[in-house]
Amino acid sequence: MNISVLGCGRWGSFIAWYLTQRGNRVTSWGRAGDASYEILRMTGRNEYVALDERITLTSDLEQAVTSAEIIVIAISAQGLREFMQRVIQYHVSEKAFVLCMKGIETGTGKRLSEILVESGISPDKIAVWVGPGHIQSFVQGIPNCMVIDSENQALKVELVERFKSDLIRFYYGNDLLGTEIGAAAKNVMGIAAGVLDVVCVPLKGPLMSRGAREVARLIKAMGGNELSAYGLAHLGDYETTLFSRYSHNRMYGEMLAKGMRFEKLAEGVATSKAMKLLGEKYGVELPITEAVYNVCYKEGDDAELCKQEIAKLFQRSTKAEMYE
Repeated sequence: MNISVLGCGRWGSFIAWYLTQRGNRVTSWGRAGDASYEILRMTGRNEYVALDERITLTSDLEQAVTSAEIIVIAISAQGLREFMQRVIQYHVSEKAFVLCMKGIETGTGKRLSEILVESGISPDKIAVWVGPGHIQSFVQGIPNCMVIDSENQALKVELVERFKSDLIRFYYGNDLLGTEIGAAAKNVMGIAAGVLDVVCVPLKGPLMSRGAREVARLIKAMGGNELSAYGLAHLGDYETTLFSRYSHNRMYGEMLAKGMRFEKLAEGVATSKAMKLLGEKYGVELPITEAVYNVCYKEGDDAELCKQEIAKLFQRSTKAEMYE
């Protein structure tokens, strides 16, 4: 099929490489002047993958959009709404959109698929592709499992059949809301894990348990299936987010706890703000999320703030382990 991958950063460049290996005709789009695009244009590779000669690299958005049957989007979550205003200038009503990104819009608490719908894309044309896996491992041939979800069962099945391989085993998601919230929320827990790697490593076990439970409560309050928090999109992605040296969010938390700054994108920062908004809207306690939000956004000594927020979590009133 003709597939265009919009965004050629670390994840977008891998997706273009991977889908080319699956026999598709792939166009990789990046914004002219952006570092990720210019590096690929000038050198034919980045720190993750070499640009397959079969891939068409372009900065012409119209070409990328109009030539595709399937449009995969892999950009920063907070830029999606503005970006879609550019995409919908072209004829896209018959095209399928696959969101390979994890986040929640900060000002509204909207899921990324909701942003596409509000941009004029039919829900039947939208899918999300999320789950565990780091590019550094995939390009070494180390396999993993991921999930594709959509409100359109036929689209979901078609995408899994076209995208599956010995490198990525796909599962069908059956709760789009829970899949999206869970995928975004794991980045928040990744920041918490990075803090604990510096302050108190043994607490990473409780973080995995309490973090998943916190996200499950939010998903349920929003109308999704709370069991989605224990699937591949959230709990299944903990190993690559809470423990891996490749995790941007874990590294962001680690450096924060050391009083340093991590300069690369960590989606969990903005997501903690969006989740705090959702917790308030739906009346759900999100203590770990609020602790991450505080260390990311409060003014003060970052290392000291991290210690204070952990202490506050221990000072909370005693509750039943599985409280609602």
